[in-house]
Amino acid sequence: MAVGRVKKVAKVRDVKLVKEFRAFIMKGNVLDLAVGIIVGLAFSGVVNSMVNDVIMPPIGTALGGVDFRDAFVVLKPGSPYPGPYATLANATQNGAVTWRFGSFVNTVINFLIVAFAVFMMIRVVARMRAKDDAKQEAAPTERDCPRCLMKVPVQATRCGHCTSEIAVAAAG
Repeated sequence: MAVGRVKKVAKVRDVKLVKEFRAFIMKGNVLDLAVGIIVGLAFSGVVNSMVNDVIMPPIGTALGGVDFRDAFVVLKPGSPYPGPYATLANATQNGAVTWRFGSFVNTVINFLIVAFAVFMMIRVVARMRAKDDAKQEAAPTERDCPRCLMKVPVQATRCGHCTSEIAVAAAG
């Protein structure tokens, strides 16, 4: 009988765990974060392609045909073949210790492009919010009483100063 009770307790805990997990996953901020990560990864692929396929080839050509992805300096030659190495892959294959500054340059350019894109996106959102805030502030909260010309709330039906009845203002 004790075994049956343990199974029931385990089943109840499993159901509770599943419900808690479902509630956690369905929270808005978790879903927003997941979407942000997925879009960020896709955007990263676009930026990497732009840097490696569009920006760096002309820069490399202007600097004498250098391909920055393969730009490296040998710090310690490999043991089977001491060099010189024509490519980074050749140096790595032969066990050479290399300083891969070209890869670093590409990564820095990727970072700058992503940072600029995020800056531009935040700038656009801030401008949209400022416009929305200005529209909300422009809505009047008071109006003049037609009889005594004192300020009364927009939704007031009677003036608090002269007690005359006022027609409710149309919603705008």
